[in-house]
Amino acid sequence: MKELVLASHNAGKLRELQALLGDSVVIRSISEFTDIEPEETGLSFIENAILKARNACQVSGLPALADDSGLTVDYLQGAPGIYSARYSATGGDAGNNQKLLSALQGVPDQQRGAQFICVLALLQHANDPLPIICQGRWQGRILHAAQGEHGFGYDPLFYVAEQQCSSAELPSTLKNQLSHRAQAMQLLKQQLSL
Repeated sequence: MKELVLASHNAGKLRELQALLGDSVVIRSISEFTDIEPEETGLSFIENAILKARNACQVSGLPALADDSGLTVDYLQGAPGIYSARYSATGGDAGNNQKLLSALQGVPDQQRGAQFICVLALLQHANDPLPIICQGRWQGRILHAAQGEHGFGYDPLFYVAEQQCSSAELPSTLKNQLSHRAQAMQLLKQQLSL
């Protein structure tokens, strides 16, 4: 496999995954084929990743890689979870971050545990009965205020204890070694023998 389509319109995710995968495979954006996003009707990261990959195979005719990822916060019983990207309904990253900070108002550090979760699903074709599924989990906690300028999504609020900074303060090369997406991609590369 030399080329595949990423089932996401998120340019940050495309850059991150291409950097993780390296030059052995060219990742094309679903944006080249359609502007329509499939409805994420699954109740888990795995279900939604498969839905997105299957749709991308159908519209592109290429093997497809889908990433369904998000933030789960212990105090919020796993929320925002699969709804991470649309947690605030409006306002994008800034709105999502503000809603999360409001939900955790007054909650002490020891109860602010969180995980970034990533599920990658790779389908060879639209009717692939055996998708490759790889999962990554990055442990951290939610800060009381945003820190850092890099990354996207919840990165400015996600504190990485081993590095003593937020995910948004990490150089991209280091983030691409530690993150939930990096962990899932490493497993995928092993599966594909890359």
